[in-house]
Amino acid sequence: MQVHSQEASLHESVPTSHRLHWRALMWWGIALVLCAPAVAMQFTREVNWGVEDFAFAGLLLGSAGAMLELVHRKARQPQIVAIASAATAALVLVIWADAAVGIF
Repeated sequence: MQVHSQEASLHESVPTSHRLHWRALMWWGIALVLCAPAVAMQFTREVNWGVEDFAFAGLLLGSAGAMLELVHRKARQPQIVAIASAATAALVLVIWADAAVGIF
């Protein structure tokens, strides 16, 4: 019983402002990644994204962001958070690479 209360107190010991800070950085980072192709399209013809490309990227990155938020809210152990975050990032990179050049 004490172990559970220690884990809960560790999770609750992270200040709310810190939790809000990483969330804001994550969502702003996702927005910047989505804006990068739109900006690049203004300067080169090599980047040619359509609406469906932006929708796919938004769905993929938004889903990953939601998964990271869920993991950070529900997981009590930092090791679980780290493993789930790394797995989510790896999955996003594999899906993005496959969608970009069809490696699989």
